[in-house]
Amino acid sequence: MATPRRARVEAVGASASVTPLELFFDLVFVFALTQITDLMAESPSVEGLIRGALVLTVLWWCWVGYSWLCNVAKADEGVIRLAMFFAMGVLFVAAITIPEAFDDGPGGLFGPAVFAFCYLGFRVVHVVMFLIVAREDPVLRRQIYRFIPSMVIGTALLLLASQTTGVTQTLLWVAALVGDYVGTILSGTNWRLNSAGHFAERHGLIVLVALGESIVATGIGIAQVPVSWPIIAAVLLGLAISGALWWAYFDVTSMITERALAAADGVRQIALARNGYSFLHLPMVIGIIMMSLGLKKAIGYVAGVDEHTLADPIYGVPLAALYGGAALYLLAHVGFKYLMTGSLNVERIAVVVLLLVLIPLVANLAALVTLAVLAVVLMALIGFETYRYAELRHEIRHGGH
Repeated sequence: MATPRRARVEAVGASASVTPLELFFDLVFVFALTQITDLMAESPSVEGLIRGALVLTVLWWCWVGYSWLCNVAKADEGVIRLAMFFAMGVLFVAAITIPEAFDDGPGGLFGPAVFAFCYLGFRVVHVVMFLIVAREDPVLRRQIYRFIPSMVIGTALLLLASQTTGVTQTLLWVAALVGDYVGTILSGTNWRLNSAGHFAERHGLIVLVALGESIVATGIGIAQVPVSWPIIAAVLLGLAISGALWWAYFDVTSMITERALAAADGVRQIALARNGYSFLHLPMVIGIIMMSLGLKKAIGYVAGVDEHTLADPIYGVPLAALYGGAALYLLAHVGFKYLMTGSLNVERIAVVVLLLVLIPLVANLAALVTLAVLAVVLMALIGFETYRYAELRHEIRHGGH
């Protein structure tokens, strides 16, 4: 049902699906993910990984806000459409500023401040649109008012961080995110979820976007290198690794968790949507992007980039990102499924432990072999789950027929 014409917004129905404008919006997020991977690749250190994760967490929280907004009001109608395009512009500016989000480059505007003001603009538009949507919903309006202080605290700390450097700057970023996230939790659960299917689809697609970045990272670094059999083997292994993570999310579990979200109601449904999708999908995406960094470096080694040879091992932070990123993704997915369904996936926990144990064991192997080991472990997990849950898989995907 449409809201009054003067509001120029239209409510989302229970059977809604993701709109083309939301997918267009995500294209800017794709670029931002590419920038984050490049930021970490420029400085493949612990500090570089932390900075990449912090930037991703900030941008994720921006994206999450609009996923909730567009589950209440249609993204491609009226004033919300204009807000989406404005938000895309701000996000795009923030994305091109990512290389300077911590350290300002020579010349031009002051990068850290530009990034912080982009975050402020993004969040202000989000809150204003939500207040317009909630004009005739006093409960939702009070929820938004309780939410505003967390946004103000997070933005203020991020602006303050832009004026500092080093450890102080990093700690202020962390404080900004803690204030924003914890403040959101404390603000309550009187949000609105008009369509569980739309919300689950929206988050599934952003996982797909992140996996797409892992494929881009696999190929873009060697696009100008003459093709060879080792390169072909490496990119196919990289694709197999990304494909296994896709399978782990989309084959059956996405359907089970979506049904669990749709079956819940009231406060429990909002809590599941917030904790399961808005919160636990973040470490999944971080895991994918870290893994993308590892893939980029490993395949670059195989291709002979930066004078590496085929026999060179990938070690240190890039190796930890490659295996640890896959492990973080699987562990976050275990937590997500357990929260949504109460089912604990023990075999995935075992694979997480195995991947962490393997990191020092493969550190002296050629990068191509390291990729092969990871691909074999992940494909073995997928094969085991496909066999073990064959009947359940058939029932869910085909309705028992």
